[in-house]
Formats: sequence, structure tokens, C-alpha cells
Amino acid sequence: MYFVASTLDGFIAGPDGSDPSGPGGFWSPSEDYIQHLIGEYPETLPGPARAALGITAEGTHFDTVVEGRKSYEVGLAADVTNAYAHLKHLVFSRTLTESPDPGVELVAGDPVATVRELKRDGGKDIWLVGGGELAGALYGEIDRVIIKLSPLTIGSGIPLFGRSTVFVPNAWELIDHTVLKTGAAFLTYDRASGTPQSSSR
Repeated sequence: MYFVASTLDGFIAGPDGSDPSGPGGFWSPSEDYIQHLIGEYPETLPGPARAALGITAEGTHFDTVVEGRKSYEVGLAADVTNAYAHLKHLVFSRTLTESPDPGVELVAGDPVATVRELKRDGGKDIWLVGGGELAGALYGEIDRVIIKLSPLTIGSGIPLFGRSTVFVPNAWELIDHTVLKTGAAFLTYDRASGTPQSSSR
């Protein structure tokens, strides 16, 4: 599952790739947005936030999180070596040679082959947290997209599937949606039947 926050104009981060909701970011999540995450997707909150909010729930959706190096380095810049210690955590990188945290597994190999192997292992779903470049590499492996749509536009930035994903139209079916009073929306799409798809987990 690609579970990711996006602006109305389809960007997951600004041009510099920094955390949109972090210090100096362009989006401050509303209270109802945070409460929805706590109630429905508690495992997607990073460790420091879980500790501050007193969250211990494992969650029902994910037991594994995968991300790219640039996404991972956003946490490193904040001195967080493993934002998701409560999940199996894989970071794809060809440049990092030693993991900064024993709970983070570095993967230098093909993301597609790795994710297919994870799918065969069984268990809960795999969460693709970002960034856009890895999402583009895994474009054909994503079975479900959950967009946390923020009610703002930014004009330019990092697109949902990065800047270099090939042009391959895919159809998606809206299977669930939640619209919050403050304007954010959680939109859940499954890959439409008949669209090329890898075996699901």
C-alpha cells in the first residue's frame, strides 16, 4: 500500500524534499487529521509522536514499512534513526553502507524483487511511506493507494510518483473515503480489475 500525504495538485513534498509537516513545513496537520490517524492508522505515526501521544496500539494494517534513502534522511536530519521501530523497517539505498540503527535494514538490491519477496512472506500489509522515487520504482507493485489529501496547493514539488516514472496509465477504483471537517480527505483506491498487477500479499 502506498499510504501518503499529498497536496491537491499532486505533490508529496516541496522542491527541496523536506517534511511538509515538520518544522518550517508548509502544512500543519489539523487536530481531526491527527485523531483520524490515531484511530485508524496508529502504526503510521512515527515513534516520537506515538510516545508523546501515549500510543501503544500495534495497528491493524501494516507490519512492514519500506522507504527510500531521501525519505529516510528526513528523519535522520531530526536525529531519528528509526521512526518506525514498531514495524519491520527497510530502507532502499545504494549509497548508505551501514545502517544507523539496528532496527533498520538497508537494501541495495532491486526494490521490485524485494517487495515481491515480502509479499510472499505473508503477514499484514506492506506500507510504502515514500518517497516519490521509490514509489515510481514500485509503480507496478502497488495494489492499493491511500491518499491523505491535504486541502492546499503548492505549485511545484516532488510528485506522487517522483519525477522520472515512465508514462503507464493505470485505472484505480475508489473503495473508501473519509472527509474531515477541516478539509483533509482520506481516499482509498484499489488497482482496477484488468489493470496489470503483481500478486497481492
